Amino acid sequence: MARSRKSDKGRSTTRRDFLKASTVAASAAVSGTLGIGPNVFAAGSGILRVGMVGCGGRNSGAAAQALTADPGARLVAMCDIFMDRVKDKRRVLTEQKPGQAAVDDDHCFAGFDGYKHVIESSDVVLIANAAKFHPLHAMAAIQAGKHVFVEKPHGIDPVGIKLMQKAADLAKQKGLCLVSGLQSRYHTGYAETIQRIGDGAIGDVVAIEENFLRAPYVVIDRKEGLSELQWQCSTQYHFRWLSGDDVPQSLVHNLDRSSWVMHNTAPVKCHGLAGRSSMTKPIYGDVFDHHSVIYEFDNGVPIYAFCRTTTGCHNSTSSIVHGSKGRASVLQCRIWGQTNWRWQGRCDPYQREHDALFGAIRSGEPVNSGDYMTRSTMITIMGQISCYTGKEVTWDQINQSDFYYPPRPEECHDDMEPPAMPGAHGSYPVPKPGFTKMI
Repeated sequence: MARSRKSDKGRSTTRRDFLKASTVAASAAVSGTLGIGPNVFAAGSGILRVGMVGCGGRNSGAAAQALTADPGARLVAMCDIFMDRVKDKRRVLTEQKPGQAAVDDDHCFAGFDGYKHVIESSDVVLIANAAKFHPLHAMAAIQAGKHVFVEKPHGIDPVGIKLMQKAADLAKQKGLCLVSGLQSRYHTGYAETIQRIGDGAIGDVVAIEENFLRAPYVVIDRKEGLSELQWQCSTQYHFRWLSGDDVPQSLVHNLDRSSWVMHNTAPVKCHGLAGRSSMTKPIYGDVFDHHSVIYEFDNGVPIYAFCRTTTGCHNSTSSIVHGSKGRASVLQCRIWGQTNWRWQGRCDPYQREHDALFGAIRSGEPVNSGDYMTRSTMITIMGQISCYTGKEVTWDQINQSDFYYPPRPEECHDDMEPPAMPGAHGSYPVPKPGFTKMI
């Protein structure tokens, strides 16, 4: 819950302490990569074997950042639903990181079970595939004793998030690293802006506005010869059973920052308005094209959260915190009003999260993002389900729910029929607020 500077004085921390905690000791982790020392990995060598689960753009970026973070890292295994995607990303990464990307044909895997072979071959597993599978794959890797980087969102339904929390708890028990792709936590400018908000630079927090407005994301033409399952997997952001739709996919970064501003707490309830207005062709699958969710914390502070994936409209990405004495833009690292301030530094949080991961592995001091990664993703799921059902959803309800998008991740296989099928006119059915029931 947000508190004023006065009421929070007894437990406030210094800015230096906050920045150190907020970046999860990233700077210490970076220095740790420089002194590999006596640590032994992978068959008695100083090599850290890295594997990729998912070979889309985000995981190829994560792999390059992982190899940059640690000179002893070697990419040794890759998997995806499609072998041609594996081979293409292998070529790209080999060109980018010659000498570190060393994946032979025997360690290129395709299909739903490919993750098992990557985990077996690796010391560090990078997971960035369809979000439906993030909890299952993270848990499997941690059970096998592997360190994990997993992209957002960290699940698409309550059942998935509960599994991811169990994975995070198990990683702590086993002394393994689990790092989230919610990269805002590693941006030093964002961290200082949020610290200053907490110190009272804008007075009491009155409201937060979050925007992620853009054109449809990764629209792919359907290739001839693809089965219905292959088609949906090739364009997974546009199918609910794979991606969870746009509140978890896009607003998760925004709502993670909002939760951070509010002292890492969750809203107590929300209600959402959403639908499908113009992006209705079969190529857009069965997701909505606009969402508005209003969240409320237990002290009455609201978050007004908006996301849209529609062409020809105003686009904007922002995290604005309104206070009793001014405003702050987290993304611009700026405060104005009674206090005027702007951060002038530079930061690559995508690289820093991997610096932190590999530094923690080398130092033997594990880093674990489990607390905020599960909370922030569950906040988005609460909002998405409110949008689909048209009902107010509370934090207690969503955490007590056993809802999941069928089939269960472990039941998926290469020959299955997808749960979403096109109707008579080729378009896919979508939820109907006021009629659809989920929790």
